[in-house]
Amino acid sequence: MDQTVPVSELAHEADARWNARLYAAAQAINGALPPICFSVGSLTGYYLLGPDKSLATVPVTGYTVGVAMGAIPAAMLMRRVGRRTGFVVGSVIAIAAGILSAIAIIQATFIGFTAAMTLAGISGAFVQQYRFAAADSGNPDARARAISWVLAGGVVSAVVGPQTVIHTHDLFDPIPFAGSFLAMSGLAALGLVILLFLKGEARFPARVMAGSGKGRPLSEIARQPRFLVAVLCGMASYALMSLTMTAAPLAIVSCGLGETNAALGIQWHVLAMFGPSFFTGRLIARFGKEKVIVAGMLLLGCGAVVALDGIDLFNFWGAMVFLGVGWNFGFIGATAMLTEVYRPEEKSRIQGINDFCVFAAVAVASFSSGQLLSTVGWTWMNYGSFPIIALCLAGLAWLALVARRRTA
Repeated sequence: MDQTVPVSELAHEADARWNARLYAAAQAINGALPPICFSVGSLTGYYLLGPDKSLATVPVTGYTVGVAMGAIPAAMLMRRVGRRTGFVVGSVIAIAAGILSAIAIIQATFIGFTAAMTLAGISGAFVQQYRFAAADSGNPDARARAISWVLAGGVVSAVVGPQTVIHTHDLFDPIPFAGSFLAMSGLAALGLVILLFLKGEARFPARVMAGSGKGRPLSEIARQPRFLVAVLCGMASYALMSLTMTAAPLAIVSCGLGETNAALGIQWHVLAMFGPSFFTGRLIARFGKEKVIVAGMLLLGCGAVVALDGIDLFNFWGAMVFLGVGWNFGFIGATAMLTEVYRPEEKSRIQGINDFCVFAAVAVASFSSGQLLSTVGWTWMNYGSFPIIALCLAGLAWLALVARRRTA
């Protein structure tokens, strides 16, 4: 028979604060892995392919498919074994993925590299759970702030990831990028050590902490307007960001601006993704989740406008910065909104389903990115952002209308 773990309120809050710091530190280190994969994944695919380069972004798609594949299993595993053990498992998978990626590059096997990137994506599904872990362990009134602070660790990863690429991509010269993926394994090992120090609830299975209830049927939860809009905006903000970010390094290099500028573009982009996290939680507390998500969607639109304005380095980097800030507001706002629609016994299931939906959309976006870049081009890729942004704004307007009717 499941029993609730006895813990005083003060000790619980102290553990929650300690764990939030560790999640932020782990985000800083393990969060550097996606920038490595995104900044050189498509370039490595380009290097490994033959004359037809249209599939160059497939390894990055493999990464996002891996995140989608791992989303529900990662959430379910942590429900059974606890956050700490689950996150350690995710770090071990990341270590293996980095080593296998380097081996595949050295052996010049595109399929092997894509498979290794998919494994890296599965490890990324565990990293995505950091924000939920911080939100679930603290005061419900501070959830948005907890999510923001964890994602603020991405400011460090925004520098660590691209700088790792810049300093290690020629380690096995003349074979490019193998050293970057070996370095990725080293970062994952460091992240594993950090996660060993998690305390309190993180050590116990979620089913013990929440009790044995199974919660409401998914159909009942999914009928909630806030659930639908939260998932829609989470999917859109991440997929639109991924669509452009995946193609940007190839577009930058094809315009003769160089691989270093491509990596630095990803660095500025990731800084813009996570830098606002220091105050996004406060903005949500002051203005509400819906308004912050609206701001995020408008900023994503601004990124497309800047990209459409030209093909100078300023246009690429400027678009990436707007995309990053827009993603931050849209994704954190959507995540905070999602935490309102489930009960404690439902959280693992709903969090996993949400991340599966989000990263399935991201996988489609990243796969389409290379195809669209080689067929319709950079310009029409960016035009495609506007209908999706409009759909999200319409969803938020519908949510406001539903809320007004309920209070009337």
